Amino acid sequence: PGQEGMLLVKGPNRMLGYLNQPERTAQVFHGDWYITGDMAKVDEDGFLAITDRLSRFSKVGGEMVPHLLVEELISKACGDAPCAVTGLPDERKGERLAVLYTDPTITPEELWRRLSETNLPKLWLPKLENIHHVEELPVLGTGKLDLRGVRTRALELASAPSEPRAQ
Repeated sequence: PGQEGMLLVKGPNRMLGYLNQPERTAQVFHGDWYITGDMAKVDEDGFLAITDRLSRFSKVGGEMVPHLLVEELISKACGDAPCAVTGLPDERKGERLAVLYTDPTITPEELWRRLSETNLPKLWLPKLENIHHVEELPVLGTGKLDLRGVRTRALELASAPSEPRAQ
């Protein structure tokens, strides 16, 4: 109880697999267990709580970094303006974190400074050059955050030539 982990399920009500996609099906099963992609924990009373999605993690230097936790610290640092964290490829560490935030009153340098003053592990701290102010975050037609759009925008910003920033 209380420990977070990957949620796997099995039983007669789970899916059998992806239609005509045996390779994809093999990736989401561990024996008879379906790997949901959800992080969850069971409380002392036996109730299950979904805490995050694995897709909302990045593997940085071999460590799983939860995007939601970093986003919570960004929200504390710059108010409740929308923000998003995503993972980008990194040759040295596997992935690196990229931040998109919408608060026009704070610079990337100030946001980085505020984040560096939190208890965030140094490995989880996004580098200044990966923190970007944007007018708005991409959203789906449902109004939910478009995670693929966030990653695409972060990749665009990462590859765009930028002006030197003070460090």
